[in-house]
Amino acid sequence: MEPKFPHVEVKLTGQDGNAFAIIGNVQTAMQKAGIDQKDILTFQEEAMGGNYDHLLQTAMRTVTVN
Repeated sequence: MEPKFPHVEVKLTGQDGNAFAIIGNVQTAMQKAGIDQKDILTFQEEAMGGNYDHLLQTAMRTVTVN
């Protein structure tokens, strides 16, 4: 499945696995790519709406995760 913003790439392997760090990395990449703030907040709300696995799945549905 293609992420919503495939041109936004976030490297998560070898990075801090803390949930807040992952959310922050994705949000920063989205901001740098010029994604609308509404979409960034939607990602954040969805990512925080479940467990760690839900967070990772939300990140992968939103941006390209490496």
